[in-house]
Amino acid sequence: MPVVGYLSSFPADINPKFTQAFLQGLNDAGFFEGRNLTIEYRWDEEGRYDRLPMMAADLVGQRVDVLFASPIPAALAAKAATTTIPIVFAVGSDPVETGLVLSLNRPGGNLTGATFLSVELGAKRLELLRDLVPKIASIGLLVNPNNPNTAVQTKEMQAATTALGLQLHVLRAASQSDFDNAFVTLVRQRTDALVVSADPFFLSHRDQLVAPLRATQCPPSIMRASLPRRAV
Repeated sequence: MPVVGYLSSFPADINPKFTQAFLQGLNDAGFFEGRNLTIEYRWDEEGRYDRLPMMAADLVGQRVDVLFASPIPAALAAKAATTTIPIVFAVGSDPVETGLVLSLNRPGGNLTGATFLSVELGAKRLELLRDLVPKIASIGLLVNPNNPNTAVQTKEMQAATTALGLQLHVLRAASQSDFDNAFVTLVRQRTDALVVSADPFFLSHRDQLVAPLRATQCPPSIMRASLPRRAV
């Protein structure tokens, strides 16, 4: 019976939705878990990307027939773990720019997959934020330095804020303990609005991110800023 390795860094409450869609896709292709297919699940529900290489290596050691990996941190961990087992990824960023594949039409190597290019929507999110709060002059961007997409997201947002004549303040948080310092900095810098970058770690701690905003004297636009529905 074929064995599929499932590697994910989505948070616990998001993973079931993606897993259900994943299983439905397999069913549509004639594969049913437990009947003619076995699935080995490995996921990091806390945004601890340092665990992903170990999980990927474990799946490779199980000699799975194919690896499914999502989002980008999991896909990169899978790529580093094997050059022979086929890998199918689902990511929200440009797989060429992040180093997953050589090109979109000729991926090369043992990887293929799909991208939603949601990282490139950062500029559009910023435009929507300005439409909601027309008088904003400065934007805070919260990023996770451990996310491989951070440099790309920061570059995209810097270009977008410059084009709109806005000032950008980049704030970094790699753990829950970093959140308070980030919000203190927002208030000290009198930042008008906050954009939270697309990141599984932030998505899994969205309640903790919202709580400090409610408890501090943050500008109304920061209070209204929302987390992305999907992380990459």
